[in-house]
Amino acid sequence: MKLGYFADGPWAHRALEKIAQDDRFELSFIVPRYDARDPVLADWANELGIDFLPIENVNRSADVEILKAYGADIFVSMSFNQILKKEIINLPRLGFINCHAGALPYYRGRNVLNWALINDASEFGVTVHYIDEGIDTGDIIVQKFSPISDRDTYKTLLDRAVVMCAEALHEALGSLHAGSTKRLSQSDIDPVGFYCGRRVEGDELIEWSWPSRRIFNFVRGIASPGPCARTFLGASEIVIGDAAMIAGAPEYIGTPGEIVRVVQRGIVVKTGDTTILLKDIAGAENFRFRIGQRLGVSNQTGLLLELRRRIEELERLIK
Repeated sequence: MKLGYFADGPWAHRALEKIAQDDRFELSFIVPRYDARDPVLADWANELGIDFLPIENVNRSADVEILKAYGADIFVSMSFNQILKKEIINLPRLGFINCHAGALPYYRGRNVLNWALINDASEFGVTVHYIDEGIDTGDIIVQKFSPISDRDTYKTLLDRAVVMCAEALHEALGSLHAGSTKRLSQSDIDPVGFYCGRRVEGDELIEWSWPSRRIFNFVRGIASPGPCARTFLGASEIVIGDAAMIAGAPEYIGTPGEIVRVVQRGIVVKTGDTTILLKDIAGAENFRFRIGQRLGVSNQTGLLLELRRRIEELERLIK
């Protein structure tokens, strides 16, 4: 079975290794992200003796014709970043499939591993599905799931998801090769589902009126290699790499964001319900944390952030 591979990054590397080692599959070409041109995929193309095709817009008729000439039976997307249209979706005889690091029809969209942790999900999934003209809405071929514990962070989910996606894609291709694929409509699982939006700069700020559990999930949900949760002490930005729930912490009314204890491992902060321990604070040695100090975005900090945003806009215009 001949494959055309549209891909980028570690997700694609792991899956490609499994595909290349399987005699049932023959890779015809690799199309990388046009703006990234993954060098690892370029090395794979060279090693396999196939074409490496950076294409700015794979939907253009001329490029569709180029891809058509390879005679691939199926196209595969793994972390590819172009929106695909009907002409290229319908080009290969077995369709165009994608591996998505979310349990469709839930967690469609972007940054879904972050959102799964932020939402306090008990498990996360990866899904291989047919691509249609919607966004992550095509029929499901294979799904795999893994439980989420309080020890998990964005990194641990990411590490597992890379392996799970490779396994799910290889399994799906095997079923397509054998002609044993069973399609499952996403609407049979849930007629609505939901989408997750892309996380952008500024989304890292903690709202201290949130309950402790929500803050805990937020911190681990965007921990390294994510941007990490952030707050302010006056005009100084604080980057938080880790947080911990405090067993038996009582619920009481206080001032959210107030430091109520300073410990060797970090600081204890009042939240919307109880308290939480903040750990792994970047540059902690440069801060003099004291009981009674208040974290968060004050009017002064808000003005500072707005000025920073305007400066960055001006710098982009100058460039």
